[in-house]
Amino acid sequence: MTDSVENRAVLSPVDAANAAPRVAFSLSWRLLVLTALFVMIAEILILFPSLARYRVDYLQMRLAEAHLVLTALEASTGQIDPMLRDRLLAQAGMLGMSVYRPNMPPRTLGPNMPQRIPRIYDLRTAMEPELIYDTLDVMLRQDLSVIGVGGLSPADPSVVVEVVLEEKPLCEELWDYGQRILALSLFISLSTAALVYFSLQWLAVRPLKRLTESMTAFQRDPSDPRRIIVPESRSDEVGVAERALSDMQQRLRESLLEKDRLAGVGAAVTKISHDLKNILASAILESERLETAPNVDPHVKQITQGMVRAIERAVKLSASTIRFAKEDLPQATKRDVGLSEIVAAATAETRRQFATLEMAFAPGPRDTFSLDPEMMQRALENLLRNAGEAGATRVDIALSRDGNEFTLRVADNGPGLAAKALDNLFVPFSGSARSGGSGLGLPIARELMRVQGGDLVLGRTAATGAELVIKLPQ
Repeated sequence: MTDSVENRAVLSPVDAANAAPRVAFSLSWRLLVLTALFVMIAEILILFPSLARYRVDYLQMRLAEAHLVLTALEASTGQIDPMLRDRLLAQAGMLGMSVYRPNMPPRTLGPNMPQRIPRIYDLRTAMEPELIYDTLDVMLRQDLSVIGVGGLSPADPSVVVEVVLEEKPLCEELWDYGQRILALSLFISLSTAALVYFSLQWLAVRPLKRLTESMTAFQRDPSDPRRIIVPESRSDEVGVAERALSDMQQRLRESLLEKDRLAGVGAAVTKISHDLKNILASAILESERLETAPNVDPHVKQITQGMVRAIERAVKLSASTIRFAKEDLPQATKRDVGLSEIVAAATAETRRQFATLEMAFAPGPRDTFSLDPEMMQRALENLLRNAGEAGATRVDIALSRDGNEFTLRVADNGPGLAAKALDNLFVPFSGSARSGGSGLGLPIARELMRVQGGDLVLGRTAATGAELVIKLPQ
């Protein structure tokens, strides 16, 4: 409680927060690499069907050229010239061909037709997976030879053409086409990655860096209002984040300044507590001497008794303030405990101070909870003590369940809470509902429950009593 804002900033991991990320691990670099990688993967997945389509187009062109060669030979002289035939077949890259036309006998050309053709492909029945497999087979196989290809003529679908080709020219064409596509894919992926990189650098990374710099600067010195981010007039998510951060920094700064003032008060009270206790002790002794002295006017004794009670309240308030100022945030040590045992211990402790206060406990469907027993007992004692000090004669404690949430309801028959205390009910030194109260009972009880993962809220208040609800940890 006595640490200043500067001390807290020094103890926090500022150096780690301020360390600039290395290029290889920066968000921008990762985004660039991932974008290029994903585009390349997409292009490679498209590459295989593209190669298969290129192979089909290549073979379809050979079929069309074969049909054209036969038509040209028949139209030129009516008879097929062997020399012209061989020259046209060589220019078309074919070893031989056969053409099947409706109502006409088949025609076969090619004196160098091999006796055995290792692989024959029919483009009329081939499906896409088969085409991709055949394409990769041609590109990766070492023993290239001749192939036979059959299909419909692109010039006349009623004509069936079969050609015999060498695989090597086809393989070379496929590799050349694949390299061009791969180079184009690489260019597209890098260009897309660069565009995405610069776009997100402008839209997201720069604003995120601005948010980070503001947070780390504010972390160094939260008391400096100049370190609070000034939101830009943006309507997107970044603008919402900037406005939320600015509001959070402002509230945190005010909270830290208030805690520092409280810490200063606690330190000052701690320093004067010894002298104050001596002074108050001396005052009590003198008051008791006056009260017990002979021949003292009864009216003076009555006044003295009032002075003693006032001094005792001052001592109690001073001790509460010192204890609250010195306490750090408690650390919960949770374990499975029986709630009925904690309630029994808290009520027994409260009866020592309020012997006439009736306290009844109504258990629920479950008794074992994961709690810090000491914290839970302290929180419950604070509520019971507040009820007794407020003038209640009976307190009912009941365990209830709402879905998966268990609550412990503490209801008394006292005068209820004053309207002025409701706004600051859980604020230290501000929420006291009675004269002479320190205003620490409910704030401490809520803090003890929140440390365990639960909470404390006001259920209801009326002239017939108040009810406070302890939300037990899940």
